[in-house]
Amino acid sequence: MTDFNRMNGRRFLAFATRLAIPIMVQNLISTLVSSADTVMLSYVSQQAMNASSLANNYTFVLFCLYFGLAEGTSVLCAQYWGKGDGDTVERIMCMATRIAVAGSVLFFAVSLLFPRFIMILFTNSEPTIALGVRYLRVVSFSFLFMGVSQVYISALRSVGMVGFPSVTYVVSLLVNVGLNATFIFGLFGLPKLGVVGVALGTVVARFVEMLMCIIYSMKNDRVCYRRKHLFQREGVLRKDFVKIGLPAVANDIIWSLAASVFASILGHIGDDMVAANAVAVMVVNVGAIACRGFANATTIVISQVLGRNDIEGAKIYGRRMLFLTIAVSVAGCGIILLLRPLMLLFYASKLTETALHYLSWLMIMTTWRMIGEGINTCLICGCFRGGGDTRYGMILDTVYMWGVAVPAMALAAFVFKLSPLLVYFVMSMDEFGKMPVVFVHYLRYKWMKNITRNADELAVTT
Repeated sequence: MTDFNRMNGRRFLAFATRLAIPIMVQNLISTLVSSADTVMLSYVSQQAMNASSLANNYTFVLFCLYFGLAEGTSVLCAQYWGKGDGDTVERIMCMATRIAVAGSVLFFAVSLLFPRFIMILFTNSEPTIALGVRYLRVVSFSFLFMGVSQVYISALRSVGMVGFPSVTYVVSLLVNVGLNATFIFGLFGLPKLGVVGVALGTVVARFVEMLMCIIYSMKNDRVCYRRKHLFQREGVLRKDFVKIGLPAVANDIIWSLAASVFASILGHIGDDMVAANAVAVMVVNVGAIACRGFANATTIVISQVLGRNDIEGAKIYGRRMLFLTIAVSVAGCGIILLLRPLMLLFYASKLTETALHYLSWLMIMTTWRMIGEGINTCLICGCFRGGGDTRYGMILDTVYMWGVAVPAMALAAFVFKLSPLLVYFVMSMDEFGKMPVVFVHYLRYKWMKNITRNADELAVTT
């Protein structure tokens, strides 16, 4: 357990950085995998790159389901870990895994059986739809392996065990990129599979992740899957998990569906905007690695402090994590602007002139959106969720994203028929629109709660 009580500013910065860096490494590796896909497919065709990018909007919704489950798991696990109750940490992890596996099977069935319907939601380009269908039918098998690894890794991170998750992601990166290159370009005498090769590489990499987690769990006595917990009936703990986890899952799915609508609107504007956005997303993910790492670390810090009943410490450390997130977000914007001329030069021969023009402006507009995302993620997903308040973010994103941001972008694109760049500008302001009410809620400090229970309460199974 970490002793938060004696941390001055410098010591806390060192601790927060040690916690955030492995998360940043994991985010970097995930970004490198998707970036490698985008870069390698650009050598195949702009259409292949578009198909993979649009199809992955469906996968993104599943990732947000995992992320919501991981957040709910992390909050409860971190608070109980701060309290010194490792057995309850494992019970929570097993509950989350059962939910994740059920969601994985559902998403697998839909993408395997109805891939064309999914692609039509994002584009009306028939060649892109055809490639996306082939991609989805293969990549859907990766969903069957993702649930176990995502929940287990989030549980380990929530208690400060960040070494194994980093190793897992490194191995996944090497497997994914190596197989992608092999299958896309037909290395070692194999046929060239294009987008299907990307999907096949992803399936194998996800299986390797799951296998590593299972083996590590069997050898790790601190946080592992125990047979007695895998199918254990839970009562009060299940209710707490639903109370904390369900709004977090709903929040991330609501947000991801809105983001998917954004992508769908861009997809119906034209293939050039889709291609430019695919590259812009890749670059902003690189720039946002640090701010997302510190924002995610905030959940762990706040949860563990509150698990020790240190309310004043939660206020202090929440404020420090916010300042750190803002600082690294600004630095990330500088990285994006430095990469901008290099990316324009690299894609000069791979994108159309119009797509290249869009990309030039999109990379500028992503910078301020990233700062807004960093601040909101730190507060909503870090502080509020770390304090057990997962409902506020769910309500806010439901009202704002679907009541303001999505209609505004749809009106800009289809009613006022603004230029593609102005439509993207409207989208880029979504994070700043909800920021004032986020800060009001933060400064009221009503989100800070110790949600742990004593052993007698946890023993109730009805």
